[in-house]
Amino acid sequence: MLFIYNESTDPYFNLAAEEFLIKELQEEICMLWRNDNTIVIGRNQNTLSEINYDYVRDHNIRVVRRMSGGGAVFHDMGNINFSFIVNSGDDFSNYQKFTEPVIQFLGLLGAKAELRGRNDLVIADKKISGNAQYMYRDRILHHGTLLYNVEKNHLADALRVSNEKIQSKGIQSVRSRVTNIEPYLREPLSPEEFIRQFADFLIKNTPNCQYYDIGVHRAAIQKLRDEKYATWDWNFGYSPAYTFVRREKFCFGSVEVHMDIGPQSVIHDLRLYGDFFSKKPVSQLTEKLCGICHEEKAIENALSSLLISDYIQGMTREELIRLLF
Repeated sequence: MLFIYNESTDPYFNLAAEEFLIKELQEEICMLWRNDNTIVIGRNQNTLSEINYDYVRDHNIRVVRRMSGGGAVFHDMGNINFSFIVNSGDDFSNYQKFTEPVIQFLGLLGAKAELRGRNDLVIADKKISGNAQYMYRDRILHHGTLLYNVEKNHLADALRVSNEKIQSKGIQSVRSRVTNIEPYLREPLSPEEFIRQFADFLIKNTPNCQYYDIGVHRAAIQKLRDEKYATWDWNFGYSPAYTFVRREKFCFGSVEVHMDIGPQSVIHDLRLYGDFFSKKPVSQLTEKLCGICHEEKAIENALSSLLISDYIQGMTREELIRLLF
């Protein structure tokens, strides 16, 4: 088995690295890595229904979709990710096999963890790890999170979204009570020291395990990053169909938006209601946006030639765009 410590904290590169390793290499692999301020979305989820869009935008939190299913998770530098890639199709859905080394390692540090349900690790009945899998031919990618000392306020606020705002036709995340691993350790460790000890444990307890430099594939992974994982099409446009509803009160009156969004996040129908005044029919405004992707830049371009206050007196273009998300 090859052991990789991937020092990149770029989520687009790191998710691209997983895809490259499972598809382009034949060896079995274990990799440790971290993302900085990121929400990772499950393959079958609607992105906007999983994130607090305003909070994510205002705090420069990146959003990336992974290959595997499951729910949305928040990563920062206090979250440590582990990935196993093995050549054994029979191990798909065998979460016990891949989480057992993690449980053993945490036990050595004084933290008693156990597998609960299908794919979560818990300590004292609180979740410290979520796991998911993806299969490519006869190779399985199993990856999981370890909440070591995550900023839990960021985690909660970034993933908080109103159920009334978006009715998604995708798979919704199930929120669990979570805790960090660090308080349960016998002795305090920095995240970096925890990773170092975890790496030593995995190499020592895995037959024929050797270090491998992922840098030899950097150019190919970067290309996949740029062309897929860093794109709006993959991270937002891939979302299942959904309905978007939002109402907000402004100084000039209230405005309520209803949108039906189809595949590839294209706006099929858009209606605006409220007690505002209009100089021109608001239908002329909504017609401009039908057929456009539900994406900020696309909507901004579609509205660039319009004076929004002609249709909703007192409203600016920026206020309307914000309302639509």
